[in-house]
Amino acid sequence: MEHRVALIGIIVSDMASVGRMNDLLHEYSAYIIGRMGLPYPKEEISIISIAMDAPADVISALSGKLGALKSVSTKTILAKKK
Repeated sequence: MEHRVALIGIIVSDMASVGRMNDLLHEYSAYIIGRMGLPYPKEEISIISIAMDAPADVISALSGKLGALKSVSTKTILAKKK
């Protein structure tokens, strides 16, 4: 299956969801290029970006699982195909 490069943007507004989120990221770690997290105490949220190189269905699966967590919002951007 063809791999795609993607960026998943995540906003977490309840730190109770962080443990499960980290478990999911660990499950998909073979596809993760890098991760950056920024706490934003003023708004009591965390902003996380995940860069991936994976088949489109794997990217969608991870994004969907993350977005299904309580107080977690996601948005996925796929790089244009060459």
